[in-house]
Amino acid sequence: MKIASLLVVALVALVPVFAIADDPLVKFKGGVGVDPVSNVAGTVNADGTFPNVIRNVVRGVNPPGQLWMIADLRAVVKADGRIKVDGDGLLLAGGNGIGTNAGASVFATLICEAVAPFTLRNTTLTGVPLEANGDFQIDDVLSPAPPAVCASPALLIRNAANQAWFAAGIVKHDD
Repeated sequence: MKIASLLVVALVALVPVFAIADDPLVKFKGGVGVDPVSNVAGTVNADGTFPNVIRNVVRGVNPPGQLWMIADLRAVVKADGRIKVDGDGLLLAGGNGIGTNAGASVFATLICEAVAPFTLRNTTLTGVPLEANGDFQIDDVLSPAPPAVCASPALLIRNAANQAWFAAGIVKHDD
């Protein structure tokens, strides 16, 4: 009888742990594509270029060399690091390959720090291939695991080939 009572107590004690692991740490609804140039400065050169171009680096992660767009993005990160991402229409938004997926594969990175040093919590770096229409799904676990509180969440969708960021999630704040 004592063993059965101890098992019941142990199971009841573990329920909150499982519930915490299943709670969303952060949610994202909507996304923005990358513009690789953050700013330009100086007098325009004769060929239309600028002498000083500032790249759109986000929390230490470089952008690609071309514009990308994303039609929609939804993601949920659980407290234990499990992550599900559903992206639609991640495609080139400029250059000769405009409207294509450029044969890219993508992975997700969660960054919780607003200032350096940044910890990049990644899904599997080999990524998942983009479908022809730019759709993709990621169902993975972040490594390293996220902290108990993600004070300033940034979710980046990145190119598996060169690790540049293509798109970012928009944090969903519960009302």
